[in-house]
Parts: sequence; structure tokens; C-alpha cells
Amino acid sequence: MQSPTSTSPVSAFQGNSPQLGQRVFIDPSARVIGNVHIGDDSSIWPMVSARGDMHKIQIGKRTSIQDNTVLHITHAGPFNPDGWPLTIGDDVTVGHSVTLHGCTIGNRVLVGMGAIVMDGAIVEDDVVIAAGALVPPGKRLLSGRLYVGSPCSEARELKEKEFEYFAYSSNNYVKLKDQYLAEMARP
Repeated sequence: MQSPTSTSPVSAFQGNSPQLGQRVFIDPSARVIGNVHIGDDSSIWPMVSARGDMHKIQIGKRTSIQDNTVLHITHAGPFNPDGWPLTIGDDVTVGHSVTLHGCTIGNRVLVGMGAIVMDGAIVEDDVVIAAGALVPPGKRLLSGRLYVGSPCSEARELKEKEFEYFAYSSNNYVKLKDQYLAEMARP
């Protein structure tokens, strides 16, 4: 594995190397460090920071982490003896400039641009978090709902078209990352 000073976007830290599934795309400007596991067909876009230095980051399959997003954990310490890993499910679209910190994101979730999800928060499957929303520490977002605001609150139940959008969005980003991988493979 590359050293942190190399030009590779992927580097080990204290004996933990990122584990990448098949057909994963990581933009050269991103940084994926340490105990990070990325599932098949997922994508990490420009300027993303995924720092698994003091706990684990798990990213599911067909998940897109978009530009300028920060992925981090909550370390174990006197105020939180076990810490919190960052867990992101399958078919998740994480918008631009999002911060996910020591939380759990279920499957088929859309996290809008600029949203912040804090330590110990749990986002169940099939949730939309609006752009700019703040999910406070320890809050649980229930399945099948849209959450807005800072701090966020439930706005309404999702409509059928919104449930369909989860698969559309994840599949669209799989196609796009495949185009990037093909472009990078050209001599």
C-alpha cells in the first residue's frame, strides 16, 4: 500500500489499509486513509476525505460519495468508550459537501448537498435528508420519510417516485464511474 506522502488517493495508517471491492472508482484528488472498506461499484468523487484512522468506515455497494464530502468516525475515549464507526449502506447517494461523522446510514438513502449527520445518529433505509439539513447526535431518522431543517425534523412521508429515485440515482452513478474508469484506462 502507498505511503501517505505518495500521489495515490489510497493509503494505509497504522497497519490498516483500505479494502476496495470490485470496480470501485476513487478520484485521484480524493483521500481514502486507513480502515476503510468500500463495496463493489461504489464511487468516491473529487476532494472527498474518508479518514478511517481511529475507527472503521464501511461503505456499501453502488454508493456514490460526491465532491468535497468528509467521512470520519468518532474515536473511542473517556466520553465514548467504544466510539462510533461510520457505516453507509448500499445504493446511497451522498451529495456534494456533506459531512458524515460516526453515524449509521441505511440502504437507499439520499443525503442532500451540505447536510451534516452527527455522531451516533441512525438513518434507517429509504430516507431523504434535504440539502443543508443537520441531523443532531444520536437522532434516529425513520424509514420512508423526508427530513429537512437544522436541526432536522420530519417533513412528510416519501412518495412512490422518490422510492424509485434511489435505484435510479445509484445506477446512474455506477454508469458514470464506469465511464471514468474506462477513460482512465486509456493509454
